[in-house]
Amino acid sequence: MYAGEPGRAFIAALPARVREFVDRWDLTVDGDPMHGMAALVLPVLRADGTPAAVKFQLLDEETEGEPVALRVWDGDGAVRLLDHDADTGTMLLERLDSARMLSTMADTRKAVLVLAELLARLTKTPAPEGMRGLGDIAAEMVDDLPKALKAIADPGERAIVERCGGAVREVMGEPGDRMLHWDLHFENVLASDREPWLAIDPKPLAGDPGFDLWPAIDNKFDADDVLWRFDAMTEVLGLDRERARAWTLGRVLQNALWEVEDGRPMVPDDMEIARRLLGR
Repeated sequence: MYAGEPGRAFIAALPARVREFVDRWDLTVDGDPMHGMAALVLPVLRADGTPAAVKFQLLDEETEGEPVALRVWDGDGAVRLLDHDADTGTMLLERLDSARMLSTMADTRKAVLVLAELLARLTKTPAPEGMRGLGDIAAEMVDDLPKALKAIADPGERAIVERCGGAVREVMGEPGDRMLHWDLHFENVLASDREPWLAIDPKPLAGDPGFDLWPAIDNKFDADDVLWRFDAMTEVLGLDRERARAWTLGRVLQNALWEVEDGRPMVPDDMEIARRLLGR
């Protein structure tokens, strides 16, 4: 089970928690619940008839920053936060169209540009004090790298991961201070009535926007499109390409370290992304 004992406790508490917040916020359930890996989303109506959604989620290092980021963005490129309970992480959100994800857009290049334009809006904002930072994450990755390299059997993959670590070392001294989404892929962008597309489900960090490019390169993966997507996104966001390349390789490194930790092989698409970026 996801998250082990805390995950089991979260699921066991859900029925009572749903009743609690429906009553507390004077809501009427307005449809079937939806869920992802670690959250339940319940469509509701507010007392005045306004459609909304309640998100119940397991509190951890990644999710605790979500309401902070949504308050900072205040609906500018992202779903709007209407209310929040800090003790449980439960959030009342504006209702978006869950049936129209950006993943339904047939033109993948056009979808990548939508992501880029959203990221340009989201990352223009400085992260508030206290937000977990990319600098700390980069330092941990570099510290973990020597041990991880010993566990990667394939010499070609090991060389790629090692070069990703070298790229991170070059930029980790200036990790940036922008508000990052960290997980802006096609299924974390929904259509809405007030804007064509809005971001949901951030796992926010304070850092360099280059660290936010990888999901758009990886989604609906096409090896021949890696460099087009990277170039298009760096242009839309106005990023220094070499720094953005290094931080994108940092995402490959992060994924590789997770795979090693879980005893899984390297992800072929990640290795190909790194090859393409390193071969420029």
